[in-house]
Amino acid sequence: MQDFAAIDFETANGRRSSVCAVGIVVVRGGKIVDKSYNLIKPSPNYYTYWTTEVHGLTREDTDGQPQFPDVWAQIAPRIQGLPLVAHNRSFDESCLKAVFNEFGMEYPDYEFHCTLAASRRNMDLPCHQLHVVAAACGYDLENHHHALADAEACAAIALKIL
Repeated sequence: MQDFAAIDFETANGRRSSVCAVGIVVVRGGKIVDKSYNLIKPSPNYYTYWTTEVHGLTREDTDGQPQFPDVWAQIAPRIQGLPLVAHNRSFDESCLKAVFNEFGMEYPDYEFHCTLAASRRNMDLPCHQLHVVAAACGYDLENHHHALADAEACAAIALKIL
């Protein structure tokens, strides 16, 4: 796979619609051609202790940020026609579907691929967490659970094994 968009979401709480950050890495012809990171005012707009412990984001970080429809209006044209790739597709795809539903947006039925599943099929590793698989693919993930860093790691994995 040489053309795709790697995507990663962070959520504010246990609701999948509560996306508070998104990282996108666009790959064309096997090369990264575009990257974006956006903070998003989540819906519902509250943070749990545990989610903040994972990614470090709080309500103070996102209260002044745009809501998802405004952010996605900027992202959608940049990824149009590309398959999406995520490490643990079930999480990121369910977040995307949930937030589309939350805002009454028509979901465009994106094609999704999973680097977690691919790494389990193709790599003999003690575990298949993002940072472990990324390291095995030669990518040093220094800022795990930052949406853009995770999307970059996912792109590096996809370029190696998909």
